[in-house]
Amino acid sequence: MIALRLLVILTAIAIAVLVAGYLLSGDRRYLNWAKRGLLYAAAAALVFFAILLLERLA
Repeated sequence: MIALRLLVILTAIAIAVLVAGYLLSGDRRYLNWAKRGLLYAAAAALVFFAILLLERLA
């Protein structure tokens, strides 16, 4: 569980750094990378919670 929390914190830091990079440079690539990272993190969270739900039901 500690590893999962660390992964969430690192993902949030990475997205914040990418958004800050966009704000400082104006380069849209950073914003696109941040969006992609957020999308992958949300997909991973949905899979994780679906597995937890299936464990509860079984």
